Amino acid sequence: MYTDPIADYLTRIRNAAKAGHRVVEIPASNLKKEITKILFDQGYILSYKFEENKVQDTIKIALKYDKVTKQPVIKRIQRVSRPGLRKYTSASDMPRVLNGLGIAIVSTSRGVMTNKQARQENVGGEVLCNVY
Repeated sequence: MYTDPIADYLTRIRNAAKAGHRVVEIPASNLKKEITKILFDQGYILSYKFEENKVQDTIKIALKYDKVTKQPVIKRIQRVSRPGLRKYTSASDMPRVLNGLGIAIVSTSRGVMTNKQARQENVGGEVLCNVY
């Protein structure tokens, strides 16, 4: 049993991208589903599929690679807030990832969203991870 399911989710994506896998299968939760939708909307993954099983639902994610260099689109995916040290931020102090080229995924009172959306809606929250 792992204590940080979000870190496990990010690590599975990171490892699959480094190994050159096309598809990665991850145990599902509502938070992981929301993070997956954000990664798809921002263009970091090719596609995703939620599958319902008897024991636990799964998420199948098709990773995206550059057509010319065959390098993964996700250069770095890093956990920010963790169970031992939570990182919260206000809307005015929202972090900029790679000077605006990357995204931070934030869990707010209005749902899970990117740092840019949170700044527009003027809400703060827990910074889950950085992606670029």
